[in-house]
Amino acid sequence: MNFLPVLRELVRTYQAFESYSSTHIRSLGLSSVQFDVIATLANQEPMTYKELSEKTLISKTSLTGVIDRMVQKGLLGLEAHENDGRSQRIHLTAKGQKVFSKVFPAHMDYLEQAFKRLSTKELKAIETNLQNLKLIFMKEKS
Repeated sequence: MNFLPVLRELVRTYQAFESYSSTHIRSLGLSSVQFDVIATLANQEPMTYKELSEKTLISKTSLTGVIDRMVQKGLLGLEAHENDGRSQRIHLTAKGQKVFSKVFPAHMDYLEQAFKRLSTKELKAIETNLQNLKLIFMKEKS
């Protein structure tokens, strides 16, 4: 069980990052989920609920309520899917694009303040180690 300290640190790191990030996102007037949706849809072709769910890792059932509220706020629009009359595709409205243009660069600058404390070599080592860890779990899944 020599992996337990790593597991504990991984969870604590994620929690710390989520707290750091979401506090800033809320100060910009969005929830973390709304930010994720806007950032995923920006500069992309419209997506179906399924595609958006896969790209954001938000469950399709949770996504439905989020999308509905964002449509009501005028941030997102829905359009009929050209190949499937039962399906809709989601896109950013002009208002949603304006929000993205404001909050995305601001949040990236905010995150950069934390990450710039690490050297390029440290960042690359973390990236490589996280990729290796991810591969272990992906192999276990298949």
